[in-house]
Formats: sequence, C-alpha cells, structure tokens
Amino acid sequence: MNGQQPSPAVPHDRVCLEQLGQRVRQVRARRGMSRRILAQASGISQRYLAQLEAGQANVSLLVLHAIAAAMNAAPDDLIDPRAEQSADYLLVRERLRKADEQQLGALLGALKRETKSTKAPARIALIGLRGAGKSTLGQALAKQLKLPFVELVQEIERTAGMAVNEIFSLGGQSTYRRFETAALKSTIEQFDEVVIAVGGSLVSEPESFELLLSSCYTIWVKASAQEHMDRVVAQGDHRPMADHRNAMDDLKRILTERSTLYGRADRILDTSGQTPVNSLRALAQIYATAPTAPAP
Repeated sequence: MNGQQPSPAVPHDRVCLEQLGQRVRQVRARRGMSRRILAQASGISQRYLAQLEAGQANVSLLVLHAIAAAMNAAPDDLIDPRAEQSADYLLVRERLRKADEQQLGALLGALKRETKSTKAPARIALIGLRGAGKSTLGQALAKQLKLPFVELVQEIERTAGMAVNEIFSLGGQSTYRRFETAALKSTIEQFDEVVIAVGGSLVSEPESFELLLSSCYTIWVKASAQEHMDRVVAQGDHRPMADHRNAMDDLKRILTERSTLYGRADRILDTSGQTPVNSLRALAQIYATAPTAPAP
C-alpha cells in the first residue's frame, strides 16, 4: 500500500542472494580473476563486489550483465543453481544455446542412443593449473614420441600478434577467449597428431573445453597447491596472484572450483612429490595404455 515501507527480505530472498554471491565467487575463481581485476573489468567497485559475493547486495540486472560480461560468462551462469554442481551441465547448456533446430534434433538422438565413442591418443592435451608441469612434460613426451608440441598460450599470442597481458589490457576476458578458441581450432585443424599444453583456465570456457574434450585425449596434470605455488614462483611468474597477500588462499580456491572441470579429463597424472623423470615415465605409460580408435 502507498506510504508503507518495503517489507524486509524473506529467507528465500536471502538464499537467492547468497547463491548468487557464491556463483560469482566460483566463476571468478575458475577464471583466475581477483576481485580487483573483476572490478576494473566490470566498472563495479570492489566494495560492492565484496557485498555481492557475501550475499548482501540486491544486484540489478544491468550490474549482473556487467559482471558476467567482464568474466566472459552468460548472466544465467550466475543465477542457475545447477551450474555450480555439474561441469557436464554447463557444457551441454552452452551447446544448446547455440544449436539450431536440426542440431537440437541430432543432440536429442544422441542422448537417446547414449553411445560413447572412443578417442585415440593421436592428439594429447595436458590440462591443469600453472605449475603442474604441463609444458615440461608435454615437450618431453612430444620429443619421445617424435610428435609436434604446441604451447597453446604461445599460439594465442601468435594469433593475436601481442602478449597475453596486452590482450587482457586491451580487450579483457572476452577478447582473450576469442583468440583462445581460434588458436585451439587452428591447432586441431593443423595437427592430427600432436601434444598440446593448454592454459589452466580454458576449462572454464564451455565451447573451447567441449572442443578439446571431443578432439583430444585429455590428461589432467595435477599437483598440490603448495607445489603449484612453489613452481610458479620459481619460474618468476606470479600471475594471477600478483600483489595478493592471500595468494595461497586464492590458489586453493581456484583449484577447488576447477577440480570438477579438470576431472572430466580422460586420465589424471599427479605430479605431487614426483621428479620430472618419474612424472614423464608415468605420462608415457598413460599414453601407451590409451585407446587406439581413430581420432575424430
């Protein structure tokens, strides 16, 4: 009625706001973005983002769109409760968004048949967070197998004609992801047999990750959070933790949020506490026991 004050938020409203804040934190962590970087990319203050992630901000649709765009995500990725529970769901939903009627029919038929194709180890893709050993092991395996080796980040820089930090500075997440998808497609089209070291955050992009999973035999190269940090620091590379006092907490959060996505790989190689020689031996064994059907 006129003149009355708005009623306080009911418990359901608080639950919705808390779920939204949790989803923003999860998507931000998967992309390896600090709150400061998200604030700069979206034009939303860090203070407001902190309130939002704490479930204390009744965010407007326009603000939600700005935050989603800065993380190269769809707004409904931030409000769909199931999106936080299943990586497969995210990939299927992204496919459905872009499908025409004919493709939808084909997808429905595939779901009904529930058949599973076998992928060959013709293209090997190593996924995982920076510091796991993807580049070192990938180069060594490629040399051992006499296959080409592709560092996807270098392909992105070659495609863009600029360094990764310049891509982010000039175009943000969405521009980087476009170059990332283009570099991945180009690599797959160019090589029938190859070893690829993939950037740690590619798994958070449904379209690129789906392409990778369908075209390559994927191996999650994992390590403990401390070893990830120690190896990155030893390389002199502090991204994306630069100027962060809570770097280890952020790193653990990223690992937690991406673990389900990384876990969709065909196999897992844990390099924790292992020498490069032992890890390479284990990687070669994984390759030797991989399926042998023709690659797609």
